[in-house]
Amino acid sequence: MLEYLRIRNLALIEDMSLEFSGGINVLTGETGVGKSFIVKSLGFLLGEKLQANLVRKGADHAQVEALFIINDKEILIRRELAAESGRSRLYINDVLKSQDSLKELRHTLISHTSQHAQQQLLHPAFQAKMMDNVFSQPGLLAKRDTLLEKLQTLAKEKKQLSERVEKLAERRDLLEMQSEEIAKVSPREGEEEELEIIRAKVRAEEALQHNYSKARSILHGENEPGLLDMLTDLEKLLFQMSKTDTSMQQDLDAVSALRDQLSDLGMRMKHSSSELEDINMDKIEERLFALAQLKRKLKRSLPEILALQKEIEENLSFLDACSLDPAHLEKEITAIENELRKIVEQIKPIRHESATLFARKLENQLQDLGFSEHVKVIPDFPEFEIWPGIVDEKTKILWAPNPGQTPQALDKIASGGELSRFLLAWISLKSDSDDTTFIFDEVDAGIGGMTLNKVAEKIQSLSHKRQIILITHWPQLAARARKHFQIKKIINGENTFTICEPITGKNRQEELARMAGGIEGQAIFQGLQD
Repeated sequence: MLEYLRIRNLALIEDMSLEFSGGINVLTGETGVGKSFIVKSLGFLLGEKLQANLVRKGADHAQVEALFIINDKEILIRRELAAESGRSRLYINDVLKSQDSLKELRHTLISHTSQHAQQQLLHPAFQAKMMDNVFSQPGLLAKRDTLLEKLQTLAKEKKQLSERVEKLAERRDLLEMQSEEIAKVSPREGEEEELEIIRAKVRAEEALQHNYSKARSILHGENEPGLLDMLTDLEKLLFQMSKTDTSMQQDLDAVSALRDQLSDLGMRMKHSSSELEDINMDKIEERLFALAQLKRKLKRSLPEILALQKEIEENLSFLDACSLDPAHLEKEITAIENELRKIVEQIKPIRHESATLFARKLENQLQDLGFSEHVKVIPDFPEFEIWPGIVDEKTKILWAPNPGQTPQALDKIASGGELSRFLLAWISLKSDSDDTTFIFDEVDAGIGGMTLNKVAEKIQSLSHKRQIILITHWPQLAARARKHFQIKKIINGENTFTICEPITGKNRQEELARMAGGIEGQAIFQGLQD
């Protein structure tokens, strides 16, 4: 049951609060004042979209919130619409939720019937769904749908498998050629980097040894005296000179020290063995050249070639092994097809029985709504192929509202008023939760006279076990409400507002009189009270 509704900053509504009761709650007012927009606000609250331009001018956002009582448990739902972005936020019991949270919850809160729902009745797909809802063994329908979904999945897998096999078969020669080229070189992961590092080390070592050799040649000489020989001669000369010229002693000492230091340097520059001496650079260069040639042929880097090698191996293995897969899939598909065929054949007689029983109930409801006692609802069962070779049926509604008429589809002979009553008859038979609120948005359109009274009686009968929110222009229906709300449009300066207020007593009599076009509204109200 919907207990409380508040709408703020939405279109012409600035701030509107409605407290509903059980039974019938009626919304009335002149055409264009915004009655249906209140219902639209409820639709937005429960997941439907609204444009950002519906946020009231000057407001940052619009907000709709409602309090529902379901099985004595309170559920508070609030949804906000941002004026700037057009995005909405949903809160359930003050906790931010995703829009998907409403999918399972919505059908337990509101059942919205309107002129749009009447038009849905004309569509065979809607009729078939409606009749499936009264199928006496829904588990069979669920099993049928599950099997059909499995078949569709397997068929998709089979198609994808065939396409992949065909595509790979066309490329097999190329794949094998690429595989052979890679196998000839047999690259390893990180190999090129390792070889580049070794080559760089060897080249650095060669440069160092060359410099060692050159330095030794300078120090010791080759075909002529080296630096050490010349320093030795200079030292001898300075020694002789220092005997007669004591000032040369300091220079003699410096030269002696330099000769000793260079002699030590020469000793340290003797050729030492290195771990790189055993490396065959010709083989290193050959290997790097082979890797470079492979990269040029395949137009890929080595990591990409290694990935390609793995992919080629997988694809060729797949081609060699996949011959069994299509046969396995085909066997599985055949088994499920046989099971689906049995289920469909099991469903058909049960569907006929359930649809016929529901049609009789609909006839009784239609008779209560002013149709002839001879009104007939005839379920038709056109066949259609749900899977190649497997034929199911859809239930289509035919009817003959008057004796002597040939049964025809609803869209061929049903008037707007007849559709309104047909919809009401169907709703009366729905098995939704007793806590679900029904909203009738001008379901009485296109009918009048005694038929209108029949509709009013049916709606009142429904209200004994369900809460009903009713938008109507007819006083005969409005007068039966437990709570009556009047919708008005007022202008204050340059601003227009839609307001809603509950009315009772004299104010309600005046509203019923307005709806009836005169003072007889008071008589209608008084007659119902009596």
